[in-house]
Amino acid sequence: MLEVGTKALDFELPDQNGQMHKLSDYAGKKVVLYFYPKDNTPGCTKQACGFSERYPQFTEKGAVILGVSKDSVASHKKFEEKYGLAFTLLADPERKVIEAYDVWKEKKNYGKVSMGVVRTTYLIDEKGIIIKANDKVKAADDPENVLKELGE
Repeated sequence: MLEVGTKALDFELPDQNGQMHKLSDYAGKKVVLYFYPKDNTPGCTKQACGFSERYPQFTEKGAVILGVSKDSVASHKKFEEKYGLAFTLLADPERKVIEAYDVWKEKKNYGKVSMGVVRTTYLIDEKGIIIKANDKVKAADDPENVLKELGE
């Protein structure tokens, strides 16, 4: 996980519509950058819908939400349409950003060890500095917790 107080690494990834986004495009805004394992899974859906429901409150606080997984642009588009998601999903099938942000790790699931994305949320300030980093994310609680952190 990247350290609080360090500069967030710039990157460029396509969104659910195939348009390219750079982190540096959001200079001057707070960015909620969250990494999640997979579109259309129960936990990831709860987390995404929670962010989407609170999206107006995030924008009121001058924040944008960027969700990143290794799913494809097409998968993100279906996920967005199925749940009416109000924010940007970024596709990282080559895991360049996922690995740069140190969220590709060994995971244990029912005793089986495999590599995967550890659900992690970064809060980045207007100058591109990481001000919060959480890799112990509970999917259903994350949107509300991040909203509270924005208010602090």
